[in-house]
Amino acid sequence: MISKLPVSVLVVVHTAGKEVLLIERAGQPGFWQSVTGSLERADEPLAEAARRELREETGIAAQPADLKRWDLAYTFEIFAQWRHRFVPGTTHNTEHVFSLELPGRVPVVLAPQEHLASLWLPWREAAGKCFSWSNRDAIGILGLCAR
Repeated sequence: MISKLPVSVLVVVHTAGKEVLLIERAGQPGFWQSVTGSLERADEPLAEAARRELREETGIAAQPADLKRWDLAYTFEIFAQWRHRFVPGTTHNTEHVFSLELPGRVPVVLAPQEHLASLWLPWREAAGKCFSWSNRDAIGILGLCAR
């Protein structure tokens, strides 16, 4: 197994009305999140990783100009149960935030090995359902930003 890089992307997918797409992790039922994923290689551009993860996890194909890169990155401790995926001794990950605004809800095609279900929720409710503090925080920022 190839070790994951401790650099990832978070893509908050939302409608113009600030409904947020959440997906439920297959390996941890009840853990809801936005689109997330690690870079596949050290030289993979962050925006490409965000587009790739979005397509792999939801079937949504965004154009490069559609993704908004936030000037925001979170560094957090990797949960102990997931550290085996990284090089031994790796304890922290840096997550770069992106968003994709859609005019309305779109159908989602999940990667069944990664996710069990998807749902669209108003931003406050979506933030409250996320298990990750960084994901909750990013959705909260989205909800409070003026249009």
